[in-house]
Amino acid sequence: MFKQQEHTLLPFPTHSMARKKTVSCGAVAILVVLVTGGIVTLITLMFTRNTAPGLESTPVPSQETEHKPYLIGVGRADCTGPPAEIPLMGYANTKQTGAGIHTRLYSRAFIIDDGRKRVVFVTADVGMVSQRLRLEVLNALKAKYGNLYRQDNVVLSGTHTHSGLAGYFQYTLFMITSKGYIKESVQPLVNGIVKSIDIAHNNTKPGRIYRSRGELEGNSVNRSPHSYMNNPEEERNRYKWNTDKQVLVLKFTDLDGNGIGMLSWFAVHAVSMNYTNRMVSSDNMGYASYLMEQDKNPGELPGHGGFVAGFSSSNLGDVSPNTKGPHCVNTGLPCDYLNSSCPVGGTKMCQSSGPGEDMFESTRIIAHNIYQKAKELYVNAKEEVTGFLHSAHQWVDMTNVTIQINSTHTVSTCKPALGHSFAAGTTDGGGDLNFTQGSVEGDPFWDGIRDVIVGKPSNETQECHHPKPILFSTGEMNWPLPWHPKIIDVQIITIGSVAVVAVPGEITTMSGRRLRESVKQELQSEGAFRDVEVVIAGLSNVYTHYITTFEEYQVQRYEGASTIFGPHTLSAYLQKYRGLARAIAQAVMIWSCPPFQDNVSELPTGPQPPFFKKLFNLMTAAGVDRKPENSSFGDVVQQVYPVYRKGDVVSITFIAGNPRHSGDIRDKTFVTVEIYDNRTDTWKTVHTDASWETRFHWLKGSNRQSNSTVEWYIPPSAASGFYRIKHFGHFKQLKALRPVITPYEGTSDVFSVTGSFYSQRYYEAELRMQKKERMSYY
Repeated sequence: MFKQQEHTLLPFPTHSMARKKTVSCGAVAILVVLVTGGIVTLITLMFTRNTAPGLESTPVPSQETEHKPYLIGVGRADCTGPPAEIPLMGYANTKQTGAGIHTRLYSRAFIIDDGRKRVVFVTADVGMVSQRLRLEVLNALKAKYGNLYRQDNVVLSGTHTHSGLAGYFQYTLFMITSKGYIKESVQPLVNGIVKSIDIAHNNTKPGRIYRSRGELEGNSVNRSPHSYMNNPEEERNRYKWNTDKQVLVLKFTDLDGNGIGMLSWFAVHAVSMNYTNRMVSSDNMGYASYLMEQDKNPGELPGHGGFVAGFSSSNLGDVSPNTKGPHCVNTGLPCDYLNSSCPVGGTKMCQSSGPGEDMFESTRIIAHNIYQKAKELYVNAKEEVTGFLHSAHQWVDMTNVTIQINSTHTVSTCKPALGHSFAAGTTDGGGDLNFTQGSVEGDPFWDGIRDVIVGKPSNETQECHHPKPILFSTGEMNWPLPWHPKIIDVQIITIGSVAVVAVPGEITTMSGRRLRESVKQELQSEGAFRDVEVVIAGLSNVYTHYITTFEEYQVQRYEGASTIFGPHTLSAYLQKYRGLARAIAQAVMIWSCPPFQDNVSELPTGPQPPFFKKLFNLMTAAGVDRKPENSSFGDVVQQVYPVYRKGDVVSITFIAGNPRHSGDIRDKTFVTVEIYDNRTDTWKTVHTDASWETRFHWLKGSNRQSNSTVEWYIPPSAASGFYRIKHFGHFKQLKALRPVITPYEGTSDVFSVTGSFYSQRYYEAELRMQKKERMSYY
């Protein structure tokens, strides 16, 4: 019954009343302005006859007043945690624990101030922003800045990399798959995000913002097209693609037009690095930021330089970067269209890949395409963003939202629950058990096991979630702590004519389109906004899994099974975000309609989320390190070759300690690649473990012995010359029964990099001649 009605929701019952009041007030305002304008004109004419020339009256602020420059601050900070033994967050694969660094993780902050209000947008290289992470960041900001940065004007968004560290949640479901709440993982994230805001705060200066929008084709596919096709045909026909291709760029400059930063949104999962990867990695979105920052900060090492480029997630819920699509890896044949499984091996064998030959090449290609499009839009951004800033925020109990879907019927959201297809995973990373996507009936075997271990879902919850067959009724599971959040954030910030909708989860393509359209209509309904650009910032503020349309939910693929608040989840969000947008639209009109009251401040804040104090941690402390007899930490196990050509891979292995013993590794490095400068007789660092060209692998062996292997993929741009690789770390030993942590370092032999075969013999001879006199430097 609700399938056709769900798509066209009625506005709030009070909306028409509010609209009439606004129109009436607007008519009165016009009369007041006309009469007042005539009087003011007469007074002004009389006054200016007796006033010295050059004196100007101050205009009354309004949305149309000639704008002043914004105050703009940008900041970037390392938020990488210890890359060893801690689970990676995203694929829920218990075997996928950290074992090195592919690229470092960064938080990028953007502060904008119009002289009366201030907003902060942070995009961080993290799987998603959890409620616990947001609360800890807000607490740290309050301790440092008082009420300047609050829940209503700070947006924290995750890029959705699936190769960042886990352990920063406070709800049981997430803690079980990530070994609990891990302070080693949480503190670098909190400190890194706060530091990025600190840097932006301290660097604010007058500047301007420009916006530009374009489309990027060939960089994404819909991984659940069967669900998408269940949306109304009329609605689907309005769009060319089954994923959003638009890229939105905000260009930040100083008053001289010099670029200081860029913020971009594009809808694609950061899963180019697949579930076999064990290195910390920022994946495709983080690497796009890397490329843009390297472009704009020439000569700087990664993570350095004043220009900050943020690439943020959007409505990526059903969007994959694996453009070759799903195939059965054991046969090469296409997977079953409806349930994404294979005749032999089930869902585990159905995997998506591409566009490259391996995950590293795929990451590079996808990131480079995003970067190139964003750079093009950045260069051509001419439309200036002007106008006041606004922010609106509420906490909402999502388990009990009532929605009016027509004149006679209401529906409501449900207590959280996950369906059977949740356990099937996706074509970007399937589950290990015999679950399949598209399940609308339970399995007696698994349901029986569930009933014994965690209990049977109540009849009320089962009816509320229909047609989802419930695997875990997480809203009814509260031991040792609640398994899912029930209080969530809804938030919108507007920067002139740009509205950023912070969504607490992974919202699908069509859900995102409906949300953008609803917010845009509401913002423009009062006449305050014209040509408004609405963009969705996904994975923001708190994680609630997925948000599908009502129609997509009926198919019960992974995304629908993971829409935890039931079939009317999107309807509830549309209602809540429309309320925020309406409050902002009316606030913009405050100069037109006395008394000048800000409707946003009158929004009820809602029930505050919990901040649990007793969280469990299943991670054991890192043990002492051991080494082979007659050796030292940092000794080379496998040495480099004397000569390499551009395009070769340099590999070296050291006796190493556990990277967890290095503590806070932010703004440090486990690796340097250095070139010898014979003019100054010194070594210069050209790459660190933050560089795309390096890979740092930690290999845990038996008897608490471990090695670190460093790889350098020599780029074509590398200068010919003499190089060395250094590895830094810490090891732990017991002395007098007390743990003592000691730093160490190791250095490779000097090797040469040549441009071709013809210069190889020269460098070999030169290396032999100069090796002894350079010994003191390595």
